[in-house]
Amino acid sequence: MKITEALIAEHTIFLGVFDEIERVLPSLASPLEVKTMAQIVEGLLRHHAEAESNLAYLALDHVLQDQGDLQRMHQDHHEIDGRLKKVHTAGTCAEARRLLKSVLLASREHFELEERSVFPILEQALQPETLCELGQAWLERTGARACPA
Repeated sequence: MKITEALIAEHTIFLGVFDEIERVLPSLASPLEVKTMAQIVEGLLRHHAEAESNLAYLALDHVLQDQGDLQRMHQDHHEIDGRLKKVHTAGTCAEARRLLKSVLLASREHFELEERSVFPILEQALQPETLCELGQAWLERTGARACPA
């Protein structure tokens, strides 16, 4: 499995989780409930961002350095993290819900941008063997298992 395939698969799973969170978000009655959902999203995104930064982005650093794409990806990660922190300090349930919804939207947009612009560059810049080695590192990092060939 190539690193790009692994990250896209994670995006797909996360989008399903986001759909479910958005479905129940209006019914959450306390800031604590919303904050609990935010903690789930934080955990998912933290591990995903670490894998992107330490595997895919690191390999792309020299290629995207002048294009600003990589800086934008890192900036997106920081902005999403900042919004998640604000959920935990929200004074009302409505504010917490609004902030969490904005995190989910920003994450969706970030995933789309990566898949549309960054991952194709990664596929072009790296050898297929390198993409597979990075994918294997992702598998080891997550404890996931590859399907038999």
